[in-house]
Amino acid sequence: MEPIEKTIVSLDWMTIMLFTSLVVLALGKYLFHKKFLNFIILPFNDKYILLHNKKRQFSHWFHLLLTLFQLVNLSFFIFLILHSFDLVSQDSTLTNYLIILGFLALFELVKFLIQMFTAFVFNNLSLISSFVFSKISYLNYSSIIICVANILLIYISNDSKTIIYTALALIFLINGIGLTKLLKNHQKTLPPYFLYFILYLCALEIAPLVLIGSYLKG
Repeated sequence: MEPIEKTIVSLDWMTIMLFTSLVVLALGKYLFHKKFLNFIILPFNDKYILLHNKKRQFSHWFHLLLTLFQLVNLSFFIFLILHSFDLVSQDSTLTNYLIILGFLALFELVKFLIQMFTAFVFNNLSLISSFVFSKISYLNYSSIIICVANILLIYISNDSKTIIYTALALIFLINGIGLTKLLKNHQKTLPPYFLYFILYLCALEIAPLVLIGSYLKG
């Protein structure tokens, strides 16, 4: 019998990163309990958006903690998808994850700055700030689903396409609900900025997805 080489990937760093993200979420719940209660029912009730969508909402510690939780878990989910479809090297997994995390953090930061700068130029800072805060809040909420999917993919069912597709469906559903509610809440204020809104969707929302999809397809 010839010996078969088997590569065993350590889960230590994955456990540490996931545990750290859960600590961040628990810290947000502990320090801002009322905000967390409003946040946890976000897809069913807009109270969180209505109460906290105000000046300096982006710099509030609760929002920052949830965004950090989202970045860690979304990066993990992207890494696991790439790993499941053999789109990344099986070696240096931690390095690959850190690259994805850094790229995602940079992408979201640059995108946010462009949104705020464009809003300032077009003199509709209040409207766009409200839009961006709502969108980020729903993405942060989606990260709870993503975290559960990460745990299942790492510890229970490795490379499960069913878990990946189910999680993606739930993510799109949650963010679709958020977009629908946002358009409904701003249906009276949006018409004067309709052209800008279309340009915004094409340039900052749809275009990145098309580029990423083209890269994965290639």
